[in-house]
Amino acid sequence: MQIMGVDIGGSGIKGAPVDLDRGDLTQERHKVLTPHPATPEAVAGCVAEVVRNFDWTGPVGITFPGVVTGGVTRSAANVDPGWVGLDAAGLLSERLGGLPVTVLNDADAAGVAEMTYGAGRGRGGTVIMLTLGTGIGSALFTDGHLVPNSELGHLELRGHDAESKASVKAKEDGDLSWERWAHRLDRYLAHVEMLFSPDLFILGGGVSRKPEKFLPLLEGIRAEIVPAELQNNAGIVGAAMAARPAS
Repeated sequence: MQIMGVDIGGSGIKGAPVDLDRGDLTQERHKVLTPHPATPEAVAGCVAEVVRNFDWTGPVGITFPGVVTGGVTRSAANVDPGWVGLDAAGLLSERLGGLPVTVLNDADAAGVAEMTYGAGRGRGGTVIMLTLGTGIGSALFTDGHLVPNSELGHLELRGHDAESKASVKAKEDGDLSWERWAHRLDRYLAHVEMLFSPDLFILGGGVSRKPEKFLPLLEGIRAEIVPAELQNNAGIVGAAMAARPAS
């Protein structure tokens, strides 16, 4: 079965049809830049552009970088505040000509994909997927079951929102070396580990393509740490999984 998945990020909006039997994209993904300001109407227009690129006419799964409950977006840390309290599923379905739309947290989508097809496949215990990018998204699992909307990137760390210090954007904005950034990430992971005692951390986002640059620099963490196997496509795959019609 193929379902369309779209991943809304702080810097880019990307999507492609997904083969849910394999957990892989069936075509090269199409990406557009996230508009600034990232208002609901502007982002919805970009999502429509991505979906139209594939002449898609079926269900669409769409991720959002914030808390989502019942298709309503409840937070907006890295996008326009106009998303707070919005019926995002309704807006996006309208912009897509009435196609069925499912909206969920972006890190939750990536985590479900990794637990099904990637680095978390078959893993029990407590697993935490972290997506490192414009912010830090999180997906928390216990024995394979998702605890949705965990938003661990907004934990307070030394008086700051954790993602403001340990995200990839923080690395780029501060022109940090891999060593300095890894030191910040290490402190953040230690804080999360203290709170949740996970058995496994899965680190995703675009940076997961370069694990050799930072994973060897992380120290003092008891849990196993691995890069995401689906890398930056995990959100697209997880979005498509969420939109699979009920059998």
